[in-house]
Amino acid sequence: MALDLQLPNWLGRIGVFDLETTGVDVTADRIVTAHVGVLDEHGRQVAARSWLADPGIPIPDGAAAVHGITTAQARADGRAAPEVVFEVTASLRALFSQGLPVVAYNASYDFSLLAHECVRHGIPPLDAPGPIIDPLVIDKAVDRYRRGKRTLSAVAQHYGVTLDGAHEASADAIAAGRVAQAIARSFPLALSAHDLHAQQIGWARSQAASLTEYFIRIGRIDPDDALDGTWPVRRRGPAQDLVS
Repeated sequence: MALDLQLPNWLGRIGVFDLETTGVDVTADRIVTAHVGVLDEHGRQVAARSWLADPGIPIPDGAAAVHGITTAQARADGRAAPEVVFEVTASLRALFSQGLPVVAYNASYDFSLLAHECVRHGIPPLDAPGPIIDPLVIDKAVDRYRRGKRTLSAVAQHYGVTLDGAHEASADAIAAGRVAQAIARSFPLALSAHDLHAQQIGWARSQAASLTEYFIRIGRIDPDDALDGTWPVRRRGPAQDLVS
């Protein structure tokens, strides 16, 4: 991080998005909490909305231990899942229609799960959402050989971004936006958000292929398996561990 670059104009106002869910399978798991917001060039939140949903299925203890929402709490205080899915999708659609890029850490998870929730509840999904900025994909591309984990907490710490309340949708969304801006001040990025979006499609595919080879080599997956590198909306379900 030797450079101290000027923030590109297209990163001066960004949307941020995060989901907390019942699990890691984008085809089968459900939204529990969601956050959509807007940050200014200083990383300050200037607009925000958060949701708590009743996902309609029990929240596993493991998931509740991560984000802190139990089945009882979701049923008591959460809104009906179709309403939440509709409003989250509409909020993102509004940001894209304004030309704002939307930041999501490990975006293919959040956007894929949201797409499947739309189909589940008969809601029109986002059509080719973009431009999307995924700090996970970008950080792996611009600082490929850095050792250590690539979780949001670890990457935020690396770039000097405070993350209080990790695995809380609003905290994660805001931190991801600030990490994206910190990366842009540290490494030269594309001239536009749309160009960066296109680059990330190729980067994500290459990263998944590389991780597939590694997982096969250590016996974590079978030789005939492959991680889905489709970005930002995956073709298949279970989440691959791209942030270990």
